[in-house]
Amino acid sequence: MSLAKTTRPVAIARIDGLAAAEAREDAVAAEEPLEIRVGGHSVAVVMRTPGHDRELVAGFLVTEGLVKRREDVLDLIYCRNDGGKPEENILDVVLAPGAVVDVARLTRHVFTSSSCGICSKASIDAVRMQFPAIPAPLAPRRAVLAALPDQLRAAQAAFAATGGLHASALFDTAGRLLVVREDVGRHNALDKVVGHSFFAEKLPLAGTILLVSGRVSFEIMQKALAAGIPCVAAISAPTSAAVEFAQASGQMLVGFLRGTRMNVYAGTLAD
Repeated sequence: MSLAKTTRPVAIARIDGLAAAEAREDAVAAEEPLEIRVGGHSVAVVMRTPGHDRELVAGFLVTEGLVKRREDVLDLIYCRNDGGKPEENILDVVLAPGAVVDVARLTRHVFTSSSCGICSKASIDAVRMQFPAIPAPLAPRRAVLAALPDQLRAAQAAFAATGGLHASALFDTAGRLLVVREDVGRHNALDKVVGHSFFAEKLPLAGTILLVSGRVSFEIMQKALAAGIPCVAAISAPTSAAVEFAQASGQMLVGFLRGTRMNVYAGTLAD
């Protein structure tokens, strides 16, 4: 994804010690609203970093339990304004004939910020009951997990430019990078990864490892479970709800993954 789409130049005053302020230009992470519509009906507005919007919307619908099959979605199109030009912040999901989506099951409020996680959920119990547990737990090798953070950092072009974007990356059990996505919202980055897999018809994602750049919340674990991801690892810490969720769902959860050091909160390593 082009940095021109994911970042924005801004004028700043750079201050270093007691020296006079220096006028400079800095790059910041782009954040804009995206209205999600299904069949022309607005179902949510998310604050996101533009780019991979189709994946974001598809992943959002999958992890919210609204869409399960690739054949249910005919297309995703940007709505047009009165002048006939596409509105890049309004994306409409065109369902296939016969497909039924129960938007009443949507567990978010109409608006959710890029930083908001479980605070946007209308019913925690409904989320817990929505997706089945992992049928076959994954026990990755310690050496494989230790090598993942370096691969993630090397793939974070927008973060390198701004320092303000989260990332989610999917790996196979050998540690090969399958897909990485960045976004100002942790949950959006994961939704983009799930959406990518949805379009590739690779769901559920059995036998994969998810690495996230930030902390792991309840919602990150829920979204991973919705996609069938058996192992979640993070550079930072998990929350208590995330640990409880992983233990109940049969997912492996690793936090503070930094080189050969890591904390295993749920599941077991192969060696």
